[in-house]
Amino acid sequence: MTMERAFSGLMGLVCLFFVYLAFGYVAPIAYDPIGPRPYPILIFSLMALLTLVIAFRPARFTKVIDLGYNKVVLRNLVLCISALLIYSLIFEPLGFIISTTLMCFAVGLLFAGNPVKSIIFSVVISIALYVLFDMALDVILPLGILSGIMG
Repeated sequence: MTMERAFSGLMGLVCLFFVYLAFGYVAPIAYDPIGPRPYPILIFSLMALLTLVIAFRPARFTKVIDLGYNKVVLRNLVLCISALLIYSLIFEPLGFIISTTLMCFAVGLLFAGNPVKSIIFSVVISIALYVLFDMALDVILPLGILSGIMG
């Protein structure tokens, strides 16, 4: 059994469990006649179906893929996961703009980006995403330490 099949089978079982949980989901306020239940049921059912297809497909439809994992790739994966974990921890105190800038800069360096270009891109994308979410989509994001300046 390949890792791909084991992971897909496990993911399919998790998705089926989420479908089971979604059947009992009832929102206190519903804005549409069918309520919020069909969306998670549909998404998790589709995910369960496709992951189980991957897990149980015939061997003739598979081929071995060499992912090329070596020490450098594994180190970068661990550092990327660490950057995302740190991002989730600093998101509230530092705010969206600063924490997103730091995370984008770290990931840019992990992908062998130029430090100057990475910091410029990180600042621009953080501010652009903040403006998009705050003004266009009306999603309130934390400003953190910038709340005294911008808020």
